[in-house]
Amino acid sequence: MKKLLLLSVISCTQLTTALAGGLTTNTNYHIAFDRMMARGATFEIDGAFSNPAGLVWGHEGLQLSFNWQSPRQDRNVEATYPLFEGGSKKFDGKATAPFVPGLFVAYRKDKLALSFMLGIVGSGGFVKYDDGLPMFEAPLTTMLNAQLLQAQPMLVAAGYNMANASTLYDFDSQMKGKQYVYGGQVSVAYKIGEYFSAAFAFRANYYDGYYRGHVNATLKQPSSELVNMKLDCDQTGWGFTPQISLDFHKDKFTLTARYEFRTKIETENKTNELSIGPDAVRVALAQSPSMQSMLGVYADGAKTRNDLPALFSTAVGYEFLPNLRAMLEYHLFDDKHAEMPGGRQEYLTRGTQEVLAGIEWDINKMFTVSAGGQRTDYGLSDDFQTNTSFACDSYSVGFGGAVNVNEHLRFNLSYFWTMYDDYSKTVDNYQGTGLSYSETYSRTNRVFGLGIDYKF
Repeated sequence: MKKLLLLSVISCTQLTTALAGGLTTNTNYHIAFDRMMARGATFEIDGAFSNPAGLVWGHEGLQLSFNWQSPRQDRNVEATYPLFEGGSKKFDGKATAPFVPGLFVAYRKDKLALSFMLGIVGSGGFVKYDDGLPMFEAPLTTMLNAQLLQAQPMLVAAGYNMANASTLYDFDSQMKGKQYVYGGQVSVAYKIGEYFSAAFAFRANYYDGYYRGHVNATLKQPSSELVNMKLDCDQTGWGFTPQISLDFHKDKFTLTARYEFRTKIETENKTNELSIGPDAVRVALAQSPSMQSMLGVYADGAKTRNDLPALFSTAVGYEFLPNLRAMLEYHLFDDKHAEMPGGRQEYLTRGTQEVLAGIEWDINKMFTVSAGGQRTDYGLSDDFQTNTSFACDSYSVGFGGAVNVNEHLRFNLSYFWTMYDDYSKTVDNYQGTGLSYSETYSRTNRVFGLGIDYKF
């Protein structure tokens, strides 16, 4: 049982919070996305990410844009297990990224457009579970029951309810993590003939993350230490992303396609602490090659893959009136071929698919309003989902507006929220106990954003 507990503890992988996009990739860098969602056929400055080839149809001269977003997300796991007091327990996780910046620069001269984008292109934020996770508590509760049944049969003979083992030990657990993938992208676009344009982009990505956590379990009577584990591990790594995009634009109609190649990111550990006690637990660990292999994931200097998947995006835009336009967009993330810690991508049934739609209306020369929606559908499976890295299919809705102070200066304001489908999975014979164990994953997400665009 101690081995099973340790396996659960050290199998922690990604503690993440996500913005809009796929499992590991963000797509909302500019406030225009937050308030309209579909931006794959835009000619505005946010096209530096969503449609670099389209910048040749936009503003001639220099443009700058700075954007600030503040997402807040709840990531909760509810576990149902007969050995828990009351039969179930909810573990609440708070994920925040108080300041998510995005910087855009674009310059167009005749048929040529150059652009630069800087932002958080993957993951992005912190998540903290103050009461730990069921992946720690469920195995510990199982182990404690087994130990008490073996070492103290007099309790059973006295009619003690061993299903209420949580009253016999003190359990203290906390886990928190951070993942940011910073990206700086440059692109060159050129107008080919009257209706076509093409662009090539290249992005450098820097991965910065950490894991901090502890698990302490102590029997009350007799007082003795059961498990004492501490983890403090930093991870960093680099990766590079080429990208190509095409744009067809005629009159009021625009059709685009963009392909972002897979980004290979190999992170390296700087492990400040990785300790396990008491001695009996360490001895058991030393006798288990599989445990040593798992511990190696967090060993100092160990390397792990955290790729960003290839992304295909296509969009269509149409201008119904000079002041009314709409876009429809499709994303396909090739998650199955992007390597994740522990090879978790193999458990996905397919890559992530997204459908986005948005509409924008210029009320007058000063005020613009927009709204949009997004459906995200992952290829999830029970084996892919873990306490520390789970996803839920979702619908997102965003709205907002812009204030055109003059022909040069624009302010953007947005708010969007995501409605997630709960995901549940059940193990019929949990760790050989003959008992049923189930988990339900749920999430909420809200993002507020402000931005400023300036055209010279």
